[in-house]
Amino acid sequence: MAEERDKDAECYSYTIQSMRYQVTPNCGKDDEGSTHEVGNTLCKENTFNDGSSACCRPCASCRPGFRESSPCTSTTDIQCEDPGSGTTGVPVTVPTSKHVSTFLSIKPTTQINEGGTFPPSPGAPMWAVPLVILISITIVVICACLIFRKRKRGQQTVLSYRRRSSFVNAGFAPLSAPTGNNDQEGLLSPNILSAPLQTVLDNLDVLEELVILLDPESHGVKTTKHLASHCSFPATWITYTYSMKESKSPLKAVLEGVTCRHPDWTVGHLAKLLGHMKRYDAIAVLAKLELNVIEM
Repeated sequence: MAEERDKDAECYSYTIQSMRYQVTPNCGKDDEGSTHEVGNTLCKENTFNDGSSACCRPCASCRPGFRESSPCTSTTDIQCEDPGSGTTGVPVTVPTSKHVSTFLSIKPTTQINEGGTFPPSPGAPMWAVPLVILISITIVVICACLIFRKRKRGQQTVLSYRRRSSFVNAGFAPLSAPTGNNDQEGLLSPNILSAPLQTVLDNLDVLEELVILLDPESHGVKTTKHLASHCSFPATWITYTYSMKESKSPLKAVLEGVTCRHPDWTVGHLAKLLGHMKRYDAIAVLAKLELNVIEM
């Protein structure tokens, strides 16, 4: 048995070192010492063995765009080259259901990723240059518009604060007076009407009286809820504000929200909304701001 194993080993050793041959499936002798097949056979057509394997391997094919520079023989695989640059290389067979070959370039300046694909040609991303320029111009225009609007709003705010002689505001009708009194100046002076809305928040005495008048919910009388609705606050926000009234007055929250959203609003805006709500008692409280306005 040892002698037979030595003969089998000798058969395989001889075949592996031979080019253009491969080991036959039944190389060597059986248990009875008989020989069924020869030790090796020539590689079939379209296969090769360069002496590095016991079996013949199928010949690869050039990838699209490359041409065959050297055909596949029984001892060497096919050789391909790029007709444009003259780059030569060895094709590599990808293990898929079909034999698909990709080309590994040996040109020093060419880079290939793990998938075996070549990088795009330099002319491919040329469309990106106009796109980048267009995006840059758009961003500059948007920034310029935002800066212009911000400056314009700041100028309007300064002008509204300087108007102490009369209450003038586009789109804001004169305040409706109670029945029997058509003189608006009899309720609030021009100085109070043109004072910033922040003045109400700064005067704690006036603010406290307004809270007592407007925050409590009562039937037949409009309250802070109606004022918040006139100021375009959503119903969910109003409900949440009233749920927190133990820690903060809903009216104060409304006034703070309005001053943030509309920094150019004045006491006249608030008085106009209170007039729509028929809350002339609250307008009368605003008249107590006269002393603070004079001090300013």
